[in-house]
Amino acid sequence: MTANNQLDNTHTARKVSPAIPTDLSDWSVLIVDDVYDNISIAEAILKFNEADVQIATNGLEGLQIMESWVPNIILLDLSMPEMNGWEMHEVLRQMPERLSIAVIALTAHAMVGDREKVMEAGFDGYIAKPFSVSTFVEDITTILKSMEVGA
Repeated sequence: MTANNQLDNTHTARKVSPAIPTDLSDWSVLIVDDVYDNISIAEAILKFNEADVQIATNGLEGLQIMESWVPNIILLDLSMPEMNGWEMHEVLRQMPERLSIAVIALTAHAMVGDREKVMEAGFDGYIAKPFSVSTFVEDITTILKSMEVGA
């Protein structure tokens, strides 16, 4: 079995029973992004919908926050200083106690093939920046629902 097959099998098994609430007031969301505007807009939308939100500006900071607070959703930028989103995702997927966390790439990597690359890496979803303010919560909810059915 190749490393990619192992990742795919782990990812598929993890999607069978996600521990993700459908009521936004039960969402605990970690936004990991190094651009203030992206953070502030996503945070405002989520907090308006009563989600619990924490912020990190790079992957190392995100992992440090998770030592004392565990989200059920992570919105993860891919290009950041110190530890990028690819690296943070890889670290998270090596932690069995963190496999139930939905990790969604929130990224400006929006060229042809970028979404496929993200999904092949085992992310649970992909939202391109700039994201739509009017559909942001719906986009996240759609990703979470796709996890419930193992799509």
